[in-house]
Amino acid sequence: MTSITIEMKIQAEEQIRTLQKEISFDTKDYPIEVLVEKFRNDDFYIPEYQRKFIWDETTKNRFIESVLLGLPIPFMFFSDTEDGRCEIIDGAQRTQTLEEFLYNDLALKDLNKLTSLNGFTFQDLPEVFQRKFKGRTLRIIVLADTTTLETRQDIFNRINTGGVKAISSEIRRGSHTGAFMTFVEKCANNTLFNSLCPMSETMKKRYEDSELVVRFFAYLNNYKSFVHRVDDFLEDFVVESEKNFEEKAYDKEFQSMLYFVEKHFPFGFRKTKNAKSTPRVRFEAISVGVALALRKKPDLIPVSMEWLNSDDFKVHTTTHASNSPKRVVGRIEYVRDMLLKDYEDASNS
Repeated sequence: MTSITIEMKIQAEEQIRTLQKEISFDTKDYPIEVLVEKFRNDDFYIPEYQRKFIWDETTKNRFIESVLLGLPIPFMFFSDTEDGRCEIIDGAQRTQTLEEFLYNDLALKDLNKLTSLNGFTFQDLPEVFQRKFKGRTLRIIVLADTTTLETRQDIFNRINTGGVKAISSEIRRGSHTGAFMTFVEKCANNTLFNSLCPMSETMKKRYEDSELVVRFFAYLNNYKSFVHRVDDFLEDFVVESEKNFEEKAYDKEFQSMLYFVEKHFPFGFRKTKNAKSTPRVRFEAISVGVALALRKKPDLIPVSMEWLNSDDFKVHTTTHASNSPKRVVGRIEYVRDMLLKDYEDASNS
């Protein structure tokens, strides 16, 4: 370990102070109408080094919906330049999307909350909300014109790559706090579930355990309705479950599924005896397949579990194209059908 000397400390202090002097800034609040006008007049402009970053339609619509709902919008970063204009360091996509919507070039669609506004352009909004939208202020950190290009690019890179992006399980947990998500957390803390379904502390901190529980109930009840976007599919299910779900029935199916897996699956949801993680596709196939089989035959006792080591099962539980509807249905029904195979053969004989 390097021994830190007094000279090294003095040098470090000088470097910190020098670099801090390079970053001087002010904070300003701009109404959306003014922000867009200045952008159209080229008073605010997008630098060459970030023009390749373009939002897709889903992100644009989600952002406009957030503004209409009055949700907090993260600070944007601009920088004064010597010619009196402002370079947009962070906030280009937000600014362009606001311009697109304000000038009726963006028709809203696939909104999660304001579903009554799907199909609306800005001019279709009631006038009171048009005025409120244009008057909504956004906070902007404006760097002094002494800020070097190198520093501006460094700030852009740090903003866009420095953090760990929130994953769907974290977002879902923060967005929904009703009875269903409380029940999901209860299931995620189930001792048997944690024993059968190991995962790292890092994944637990990112609520992977809750994610698997939500996937179990969503696929168990609606897997045939799954189309292509898992996040949207799970979000819709959680929203509906918050309105109406039977906790006793859900809990009974969850517990029965766990007991069955403990009794008949040698490694639980693991791939191997000593595995310390649980692949989502394997968990979905086993948990939902078992629960569906138990719905048909509550006292089911499988005659053979040899299929667990088959090539067919391995193909069904690989990650390739794991979220196509065909693959989702295929892996779930494969487990269900293999568990019921001997039972149904006997019934049909």
